[in-house]
Amino acid sequence: MKLDHICIRVKNLEESIIFYKQAFDCTEEKIQDFPEYGFTLVFLSFPNSEVTLELTYNHDYQEYELGNGYGHIGMKVNKIQDLYKKHQSLGIKLTEIKNFGGASDYYFVTDPDGYKIEIIAE
Repeated sequence: MKLDHICIRVKNLEESIIFYKQAFDCTEEKIQDFPEYGFTLVFLSFPNSEVTLELTYNHDYQEYELGNGYGHIGMKVNKIQDLYKKHQSLGIKLTEIKNFGGASDYYFVTDPDGYKIEIIAE
């Protein structure tokens, strides 16, 4: 068994696609539009990963509440400082790089819908 994909619901599909392409060099793998059901799915792949991100856009839905159950998506990277500088240059909302109790360096970015993504040094 292996993890196949992660799904998040987004308010602005184009804005979210641009964010993930710029921030993480994602590529669009597949778009599935279901106008008769009022939603569109976009599947993005991350470099060097088999897990895809499914962006679900419900055409007539106005806003989602993240609730108190969602935590974050975690991503490991080889060059955390380089990615951090890239995220800074793109004006992405992010925290400072931290180290907690001797664990790997990490920081968080926030996507356009408020989803948190933890970036962890490998």
